[in-house]
Amino acid sequence: MEGQAIIITLILGALAGWLGGQLFKGSGLGLLGNIVVGILGGFVGYWLFGLLHISLGTGWLGYILTAGIGACVLLAVLNLLIPRRI
Repeated sequence: MEGQAIIITLILGALAGWLGGQLFKGSGLGLLGNIVVGILGGFVGYWLFGLLHISLGTGWLGYILTAGIGACVLLAVLNLLIPRRI
């Protein structure tokens, strides 16, 4: 993977993680946490939508939407496994 592709993946992962955090309203994970959740959410989203035969389009917007929804699913599972402290 080239340097530019890694930077684009990190930026899109951060956007997807932020979108997932905004949609799910879970606990804040910070920038690095959002990047990780966004990238992992991309895998979860593509896997889940592949099972359901759903496509949100191609390109950056399709990736961000798919990863954002995948990040919401991932955040839901994380919040079930790790309860928030009050």
